[in-house]
Amino acid sequence: MNRQELAAAIFRASHLTGTFALRSGRSATEYFDKYRFESNPVLLRAIAAEAADRVPAGTEVLAGLELGGVPIATALGLSTGLPVAFVRKAAKSYGTRRLAEGAEIDGRRVLVVEDVVTSGGQVAISTTDLRERGAVVDHVLCVVDREEGGAEKLADLGLTMTALFSAAELRSAAS
Repeated sequence: MNRQELAAAIFRASHLTGTFALRSGRSATEYFDKYRFESNPVLLRAIAAEAADRVPAGTEVLAGLELGGVPIATALGLSTGLPVAFVRKAAKSYGTRRLAEGAEIDGRRVLVVEDVVTSGGQVAISTTDLRERGAVVDHVLCVVDREEGGAEKLADLGLTMTALFSAAELRSAAS
């Protein structure tokens, strides 16, 4: 599947219209239901193949953010051979009490992996949490940038965000 075909397939699988409350608190009439492309093994494999070339040199760990970034990071790990950490929104209060499960992050170059970025709010929170635990985080990779200020917010935190597709690219591919 080439890039244009992948964009069209992601759009067909995940694009919804209606009224949707976003994590940022905003309301939207367009929504990309990430679980519809993440749960499709053919699309997930193609996404990982497309994303593999965008992993920055020197990356040691892929950090998938709860919940949507986890399948993307796992598939990307299978594609690149890099270990994966699963990052919770908050450390659990039992067991290991860790924020990031799986691969060790302390002192390592970590690529944050997310599915859809709108305002960048959760990525910003999770990146701060990872940095506080010793991770070196300079880059974020997402599947869809909704182009609503997320990249700029993350840049303010010293993060370079790479998106496989912008919302506009997905719309255009579906036309």
